[in-house]
Amino acid sequence: MTPFSKNTLFGSLWITVVICFGSLCDGGKILVVPLEGSHWVNMEVLIKALHGQGHSVDVIRTYNSWFVKENSTYYSHITIPNTKGMDEEFVEDMLNKVINYERGKNNWLSGVWLHLDLIHVIYKTHEMICQLIINIFESEEILTTLKEKQYDLVLTDPVWGAGILLAHKLKLPMVYNVRWSATGEGHFDIAPSPLSYIPITGSRNTDKMNFFQRVKNVYFYFLMYILYTHFNVPQYQAVCDKYFHPPVHFHELLQGADIWLMRVDFVFEFPRPTMPNIIYIGGFQCKPAKALPHDLEVFMQSSGEHGVVIMSLGSFISVLPDEITAEIAAAFAQLPQKVIWRYTGKRPSTLGNNTLLVDWMPQNDLLGHPKTKLFIAHGGTNGVQEALYHGVPVVGIPLVFDQYDNLLRLQNRGGAKIISIATLDQNTLHVAIQELINDPSYRLNMQRLSHLHRDTPVKPLDSALFWIEFVMRHKGTHKTPG
Repeated sequence: MTPFSKNTLFGSLWITVVICFGSLCDGGKILVVPLEGSHWVNMEVLIKALHGQGHSVDVIRTYNSWFVKENSTYYSHITIPNTKGMDEEFVEDMLNKVINYERGKNNWLSGVWLHLDLIHVIYKTHEMICQLIINIFESEEILTTLKEKQYDLVLTDPVWGAGILLAHKLKLPMVYNVRWSATGEGHFDIAPSPLSYIPITGSRNTDKMNFFQRVKNVYFYFLMYILYTHFNVPQYQAVCDKYFHPPVHFHELLQGADIWLMRVDFVFEFPRPTMPNIIYIGGFQCKPAKALPHDLEVFMQSSGEHGVVIMSLGSFISVLPDEITAEIAAAFAQLPQKVIWRYTGKRPSTLGNNTLLVDWMPQNDLLGHPKTKLFIAHGGTNGVQEALYHGVPVVGIPLVFDQYDNLLRLQNRGGAKIISIATLDQNTLHVAIQELINDPSYRLNMQRLSHLHRDTPVKPLDSALFWIEFVMRHKGTHKTPG
């Protein structure tokens, strides 16, 4: 063994020991600037873990925050007054437009209008976030409070730029909990990203592209480029120009995070170049299943040898049009399996006796139950990674954002099947469910991915905690001697 390999091995073992047996960082103060929806769900997992390590956490929220509650044992809130954020009505309007387009008689003109609508929604979202940060910068009281707290770092999700600007204003190190940023997929901001084999979100390409798929990939790249250079970044740059002296470029601030905790791993992601300050923590929110509440356990056991199908469309999508839910319920009614369906809308008239509607479900625990045969999901990152962690095949019904791309990665590995909302009906759903349950290759493929994902020397959550505390101990990673 060479001296280099001995040192490398020793360093790796030392990091593992530190992570597994305790923190070398005294309790610090962390300012969290989160997103709503599923992004908050996984950010809260990090917050709880940091609290468990003895750190004090404050969370910035708007007065009407949909997910970030005022009362928590894990964090204190800093509510910014007179600042409206994303709410349920805002999201439902966007989803209805997508569903109406997909289910209608589509033509190129309606497609153009849909994309313009989505651009408008994204623009308005960033406009609200810019107003949030302006209200903070304009309030001497809030700024003084934040400075007096003497935080050790800012932990933020860079899809919204508020945390980036606040970290620069307070001169604090910054760690990202990231998959996406204000300019697109996070890797594109910091790592080389050749378009010949790295698919752009929305292109529906894999890493294996023919000539025409590569042309399509370039086209989608330019769509993304136009969106962030003409609609997203200029809003944040205007805030930079007004409040920061000497002048700074927002995109440089975005690129300047000390550590990027990337919510994927290469069991799930396609091969691509990366950078040394990107730490892969895909599936960090996943954990072994706990015992179910008594009523759910009784329902699971009542399924006998056929097992149970689980359906949830995530934190944002709780209600669908009646004609779609009627088709879904009718497909379920034909199954020999029992079904647990998280749905808060009107009870479908076609609902069978084998289907249980619930307002909320312990999704991770259900996916880890031995009776669970299949997961029907919209393709959000959290749900897809929980299915992968537990080795459960997925029928995917993507709607917006990265959902199709997430499901495509599982489908490409033989663990999922995608149904578009345009073709979703009783027959297509029933056929897909039967295929994934009766063909053992889907479950075997997902179980293989699960074994690969879990077979690591350090758990993803422990790795995330180590690198957050690393930044706290060293007051950032960009410091140079002198």
